[in-house]
Amino acid sequence: MAKNRIQEALAKTDLKEALLKRFISYVQIDTQSNAAEADAGSIPSTEGQKELARLLEAELKELGFDELFVSEHFYVCARLNATKAKEKTPSLCFLAHMDTSDAVSGKDVQVKISENYDGRAIVLGSGPEGLALDPELEPELLDCLGDSIIHTDGKTLLGADDKAGIAEIITALAYIIEENIPHGQIELIFSPDEETGHGMDKVPFDWIESEFCYTLDGSHLGEVEYECFNAYKSDIRFIGKAAHTGTARGKLINALTMAAFYIGLLPRNESPETTDGYEGFFTAMDLSGNIEEANLTVFIRDFETESMQNRLKRLEIFAEATEAHFPGSKVEIQHTEQYKNMKDALLKKPEAMQLVKKALDELDIEMISKPIRGGTDGSRLTEMGKPTPNIFTGGHSFHSRTEWASLSQMIWATETIIRIIKNA
Repeated sequence: MAKNRIQEALAKTDLKEALLKRFISYVQIDTQSNAAEADAGSIPSTEGQKELARLLEAELKELGFDELFVSEHFYVCARLNATKAKEKTPSLCFLAHMDTSDAVSGKDVQVKISENYDGRAIVLGSGPEGLALDPELEPELLDCLGDSIIHTDGKTLLGADDKAGIAEIITALAYIIEENIPHGQIELIFSPDEETGHGMDKVPFDWIESEFCYTLDGSHLGEVEYECFNAYKSDIRFIGKAAHTGTARGKLINALTMAAFYIGLLPRNESPETTDGYEGFFTAMDLSGNIEEANLTVFIRDFETESMQNRLKRLEIFAEATEAHFPGSKVEIQHTEQYKNMKDALLKKPEAMQLVKKALDELDIEMISKPIRGGTDGSRLTEMGKPTPNIFTGGHSFHSRTEWASLSQMIWATETIIRIIKNA
């Protein structure tokens, strides 16, 4: 992005200061979700998400929303009634999630801000030796010359995924309220456990009156995502046979060895680290167990339904191959659908994308449509009947110690929300 556009954003002090203050306060709360707890039906899966929900509830109450509640599963839901003469304006719903990934610690986040970024590597303080934001590895940094780069000391993730989205939504709505800008009905939902794949499991769906919604959970400036993977997870149980290792010959069947054999059958050229664009993948996510029994979770992603079914069938063939390689063993598989590609549903409701395109055109920001190599709460909402494209937040390198955010892009995301509301 041109340096003058970055400075234009950073000069919007009425938005910048409030946005940054909110974002920094939110990332101080450790809201890492716990996949095992969420899989067992505990939503939210961690106490930190409840703490953030209460903070957001208090903040929204102070702003004066017409309706506000936190559900029994800690979804924060709020509504602004339409202003006079705007009652027939389409209702809009904005969403972001409160939890952060369990891949990297989110506890005791130390926020650092590198102002007037000059294009060189940013060393991340006291983190692992050599850890830095390097433009050779993070080329999007070179679009941020002169910007304020928000990052950590390298010990934790930042939490821009998705606390940047929360901060942007609340800052935009605070601006709408404070400036008395006419608007239709506006709804917002902040959800728990998106990172575990359970973000919409307990959402108060019947409360949502908007015909379409927006998630603020994307990345680089101008990115708007309206298609995503089809997603499954497969829970695979390996049943071996225990025996004393001293007299194990001909008796012992090691379930952990079975699991390792199975993982070795997953095609290396169809893994997340070897694919991009529209290429699908398999990836082993979690393994636990002992000699007698081991449990493996595999994530499967593909943009096409037929290809997905083929991938699930291949996992079953790998199970048969494992049983054949370890006579007397047993392998059990349970497939669970996590979310579907939202493209077809969004094409049937073009107004959602049209409003985003108009907002970005007015802000002179190029809209970049790309597939999500993952999913959002919007993927599930779209499947449930509420088409929900995903808008950029300015956050980058999610789920890592090198996670960072562009302050100017966060400001432009906030402006995009405001324009969508004005244009509706």
